[in-house]
Amino acid sequence: MGMLEGEWACVEGGSVLICCFFSCFHGFSTATSFCFLIAAMGVKVLWSFGLACLDIHALRLNKDLHNHIVLSLLVIGDWVTAILSLAAACSSAGVMVVFTKDTGICRLETTLSCHTFQISVALAFVAWFLLAVSSYVMFWLLASI
Repeated sequence: MGMLEGEWACVEGGSVLICCFFSCFHGFSTATSFCFLIAAMGVKVLWSFGLACLDIHALRLNKDLHNHIVLSLLVIGDWVTAILSLAAACSSAGVMVVFTKDTGICRLETTLSCHTFQISVALAFVAWFLLAVSSYVMFWLLASI
């Protein structure tokens, strides 16, 4: 239970920063992968908020969440959001490689905040790593029941 709250705090902080970084700067909608990253992090925020509400509800009513069906749903949701986050982070990183190395758009287009986009992509990979660890632990928790 404590790990889920820690994951929620770390991942959601990174996800909110990613959304703020992208949406506040000019040029974030130039590539579909950046919009996909914002959408994936938004789904992750909603999923984690739902898990936090479920945890709070279980704590208030002294309910045990170690039910096979509930844990199966949580594992599936964690794996789906982890794969979605990884896909979004990889596609955004690919676009950043094209922008910075292949075409040089970042040097030519001074209105793009390429450094901020790179920070956002790095935060997306950090958020995915924390989510992958949580998904792995949830999987083994399910296997132990």
